[in-house]
Amino acid sequence: MEQTKKHELQALAIRIRLAALEAIHSLGSGHLGGALSIADVLAVLYGEEMNIDPANPQWPERDKLVCSKGHAGPAVYGTLAVKGYFPYEELHTLNRPGTRLPSHCDRNKTPGVDMTTGSLGQGTSLAAGMALGDRLKGRKNRVFLIVGDGETNEGQVWEAMAFASAKKLSNLVVLLDWNKRQLDGWTQNVFPMGDYVAKFQAFGFDTCKVDGGDVEAIAAALARTRNGGDKPYAIILDTVKGAGIPEVEQMAMNHSVTVNDEQYDRWTAQLNAELAALEG
Repeated sequence: MEQTKKHELQALAIRIRLAALEAIHSLGSGHLGGALSIADVLAVLYGEEMNIDPANPQWPERDKLVCSKGHAGPAVYGTLAVKGYFPYEELHTLNRPGTRLPSHCDRNKTPGVDMTTGSLGQGTSLAAGMALGDRLKGRKNRVFLIVGDGETNEGQVWEAMAFASAKKLSNLVVLLDWNKRQLDGWTQNVFPMGDYVAKFQAFGFDTCKVDGGDVEAIAAALARTRNGGDKPYAIILDTVKGAGIPEVEQMAMNHSVTVNDEQYDRWTAQLNAELAALEG
């Protein structure tokens, strides 16, 4: 990857973090940890990999994103706002009466959201169905599915993976946000799931693991998924919950976080300094 492109994607990831932080601060609290951990993969998807048209969110041939961990909606909303799907200022309406940006992703409300999610596990089945439906319609687009590691405690996740493998859905790309924490604590303590690479391979997926904070590594892994074939793809993203804001990374419980004015000013200053260094 050219250095210019790498810096462009890194800058987009920072803008996504800033946007998600702004939305959550406007409300006072929200699911910050799991939103921050997917900022880098969203930057690569929307800045490099996905075939999209923000001016035409319902374009039938578009690539689609299903954020099954729907509580990370602020990161998705931040991405869509930065890409121009709706006015950036609308982020301040997060989870308020009449908003188009509810707590969990809703395709009937938000321009650019391809599937309603929030009940953990259900997005996996929906994404597999969407991939099969697009194939039956002869479309060449792909479906990208973001799943949380805590979410994989749900049996529905693995039923969907078995289905995707059985139907040879090579137009489905599963992106596992392996940030190692869930609502109640560390995933290893709550409900350990073992070796994700081995598990997805056993379910018939073409599987790899990358540093989920490295946009170049993510882009290379996603480029492999363009090859088609007869297997769905899985990319295990080795991430940190709260990634990009050290104070949030180090919080004992960072699934849902209160963001006061002092924290917001400090964290945005840090992110803006990083952005200026990249673009300077």
